[in-house]
Amino acid sequence: MAVILDGKRIADEILSDAQSRVEQCVRHGVRPKLAVILVGDHPASASYVRSKARAAERVGIATELVRLPETVSQATLLAEVDRLNAAPDVDGILVQLPLPSHISEHDVIERVDPAKDVDGFHPFNVGLQAAGRARVWPCTPLGILEMLRRSNLPVHGKHAVIVGRSQIVGRPMARVLLQEHATVTVCHSYTKDLRAYTASADLLVVAAGRPGLVRGDMVQPGAVVIDVGIHRVDGRIVGDVDFPSVEPVAGAITPVPGGVGPLTVAALMLNTVALCEQRRRPEGVSS
Repeated sequence: MAVILDGKRIADEILSDAQSRVEQCVRHGVRPKLAVILVGDHPASASYVRSKARAAERVGIATELVRLPETVSQATLLAEVDRLNAAPDVDGILVQLPLPSHISEHDVIERVDPAKDVDGFHPFNVGLQAAGRARVWPCTPLGILEMLRRSNLPVHGKHAVIVGRSQIVGRPMARVLLQEHATVTVCHSYTKDLRAYTASADLLVVAAGRPGLVRGDMVQPGAVVIDVGIHRVDGRIVGDVDFPSVEPVAGAITPVPGGVGPLTVAALMLNTVALCEQRRRPEGVSS
């Protein structure tokens, strides 16, 4: 039976570390601040924003929430981004995705000051990540890496297979694991014979957006399986991994819910503090 990787417990550890770094900044006269832009009233987005605000309050990060209507123009949204870019006390800017269809997510992401890009999505920051000089990593891959480290699950020399190639999880996860000296294979919707790849993985990260895609017969015995998916199916919350069939085979596995989700929020706090340390360089605090 697999070890169940408790995302909430590890997220609590990460938040405790973030709180210590915030307190160090405050002792030197600087309080990290996160600004969040929420467009519309999509229930899931609003829930995510509330969880981020609670985590920020817990660790002592100041927050500013900018709420805009669903009908907001792109020009008005970009003007808000410009205002936050210019605010000297704002260290991280997060634009909650998805945005309404009449707004270009690419244009908005590229408008955020790369030095305040707490999600690590700006093309300039993606370039730094690819060059091995990341300012910050996107929050979900960073949270997963922290989970692996804190669970004493080595990545060095392992074959890591990532199912999914999104800009938010799959591609940055590949860059993270390459930097950690894993051998990385990325699979996607056009991959032929997916099982041939997943069954060879020492570490399997599934972020495909398809419930129950990976089954037990697709997993190498003893593999570490990280499930990034979250879906509501027949009144239940499930992931991209068919947990009942995979859990008896895997060596370690994340549950859904309670696995990767809390880690993403905790990693956002780490990124906010890191950007504050880099931008404002509180005296006596190393970035």
